Amino acid sequence: MSTTLAGAKDWLADLWSRGRDARLPIRDALNVGNGRPEPVSGVDLVMVWVVAGLLALGLVMVYSASVALPDNPKFSAYSPTYFLMRQAVAIAVAVVAALVTLRVPVAVWERWAPWLFVVTLLLLAIVLVPGVGKGVNGARRWLPLGLMNFQPSELAKLAMAMYAASYMVRKMEVKEKFFTAVWPMAVALAVVGLLLLAEPDMGAFMVIAAIALGILFLGGVNGRMFLLSVAVLVGAFVLMIALSEFRRQRIFAYLDPWNPEYAQGKAYQLTHSLIAFGRGEWLGQGLGNSVEKLHYLPEAHTDFLLAVIGEELGFVTVLLVVFAFFWLSRRIFVIGRRAIALDRIFAGLMTQGIGIWFGGQSFINMGVNLGLLPTKGLTLPLLSYGGSGVVMNLVALAIVLRVEQENRQLMRGGRA
Repeated sequence: MSTTLAGAKDWLADLWSRGRDARLPIRDALNVGNGRPEPVSGVDLVMVWVVAGLLALGLVMVYSASVALPDNPKFSAYSPTYFLMRQAVAIAVAVVAALVTLRVPVAVWERWAPWLFVVTLLLLAIVLVPGVGKGVNGARRWLPLGLMNFQPSELAKLAMAMYAASYMVRKMEVKEKFFTAVWPMAVALAVVGLLLLAEPDMGAFMVIAAIALGILFLGGVNGRMFLLSVAVLVGAFVLMIALSEFRRQRIFAYLDPWNPEYAQGKAYQLTHSLIAFGRGEWLGQGLGNSVEKLHYLPEAHTDFLLAVIGEELGFVTVLLVVFAFFWLSRRIFVIGRRAIALDRIFAGLMTQGIGIWFGGQSFINMGVNLGLLPTKGLTLPLLSYGGSGVVMNLVALAIVLRVEQENRQLMRGGRA
């Protein structure tokens, strides 16, 4: 009897050991990024609420920053709620687009990624055609669509994340051979760069370049060659600045914004942004009580919305916004790492590319507003006024949520 019980005990121990080993990949995937298991059903509600909170704050602050614009002769034909209503319509369109996108399997995006990139290149070229593209303040970046203006450079950020991820999956076997693996991506990035600099939109090009290089690095391209690529790109940016009097003046103004030579010129936005943060102190002057938005701070509802938030709601709210973007970017990366752990390379690299997009663009915008970086025309994702920006932001986040849904489906033993 004791021999029989001992044999049964050994058999059960062996069965448990094999079952535990079989569960290891799923357990590891569940624990990616935070060291504790997560539920495997439904959508990421925390991310949804964080995004909804940022959209709501952005809508309120766009109204606050733009309500006095009709006093300016340039905007005299607009009502005080003009930008509020257009932003609300853009958010409604974006939510519908995100819900539709959430229904599209990631495999479809992987199959169509190269073609989406080609369509994006065509749109970037079309926007430069006189009479077709819409110009504002000397830049030709928009295609008028009646309900809203569409900015192809916003689509280019998502298209680059998809194309670079698709490219790395297709070139996985030659990723150690730098020139074989990277030169087609370099050509694609160069074409995008030339089209964006012709608009001009150097800020968007910087974000797109960061997305492409980040995915190449995360995809496993040779480290030394990756550093060479970064050095070449940085050199190209330095050369563009050196050959452009306008860009050189922006750098000088950034280095010495309070110099009378720059304070009323290239550093005008920066100095008034810093004044806005100074007036806000810890808790702000109160919602609607910004002075800088009264025609002192240009583009207060777009590029410099964070300065108005700082002035009206204070340093504490600015810190909350910074933390929200940090959390969102990190969460997107965790989802991407989980997809890679489940051997979904395209989904993982594309998701991490989107994380670089949100993290990089928000970092640049905040750095510009706080005087940490030279002035550059980039909006704050989800918050700043801009129809196509909000739509593409929510579409990209819907794709991230779809990746997470498929991850959880796989962890339950189903199919993506």
